[in-house]
Amino acid sequence: MSNRQTRIGVPGWLRGQLRNVAPFVTLIVLVAFFWAASDSFATLGNLENILTQISVTGIIAVGLTFVILCAEIDLSVASIANATGIVVAYFTAQDASVTIANMPLAGWAAILIALAACCALGAVNAFGLTVIGIPSFIMTLAMLQIGAGICALLVRGQIAYSVPPLILTLGSRSLGPVPWIVIVAALFLLAGHIVLTYTRFGRYVYMTGGNREAAEYSGVNVRAILSAVMVISAVCSGVAGMLGVAYFGSAQQNEFDTYLLDSISAVVVG
Repeated sequence: MSNRQTRIGVPGWLRGQLRNVAPFVTLIVLVAFFWAASDSFATLGNLENILTQISVTGIIAVGLTFVILCAEIDLSVASIANATGIVVAYFTAQDASVTIANMPLAGWAAILIALAACCALGAVNAFGLTVIGIPSFIMTLAMLQIGAGICALLVRGQIAYSVPPLILTLGSRSLGPVPWIVIVAALFLLAGHIVLTYTRFGRYVYMTGGNREAAEYSGVNVRAILSAVMVISAVCSGVAGMLGVAYFGSAQQNEFDTYLLDSISAVVVG
């Protein structure tokens, strides 16, 4: 490499590296600032609190990562999380003070119905995207409203509090000093990393997002990949919704509205 190429290349290389490490440097600076500003910041209790609060966002972001890597978007993640959380509460016996006309079932049945519900909503997104040909932005925007309608239909502006014991344990209990919801979020993050990094499906996801036409010519069933990622996103949102309801202590309308932007930001920045 000539001296002139070196002079041009090195600054460009540095700019590229700075762009990659900038989020981490910013995080370190913020941690150092709050560490110095507050004696209670650098404590195990505060770390547990932070990890617990970001766990719901983290689980949603795992599924949304698959969608965004395919160069699509899912605007319905928060709505599906809310609807799934309300569904699992709807099929759980509530206290007498709760006047919702629900259908109490065994805990395992309520969980299975809630999981089936989020899978069905994801499948509707997949059908609209891959079969009808509706852009994912419009399709998932419609699903956002559908999810909100399901929430309104089931609870009618009221609040449910009880969830199945398993969901209550995973959402609000701890394994020793570590909250179960943090463990679940870590397992989802690990599973997402393994699938995207070490499996054929993960490579197909990257191929679909990188060059869809080339992926099709290479024999990748792009429609199947897009359908799968929409369902994965919905399932992750559904699990996050059930655990979130247990963590918050209630199931109600508009409970997860802020998680849409949070999860998209987590995927983009992360």
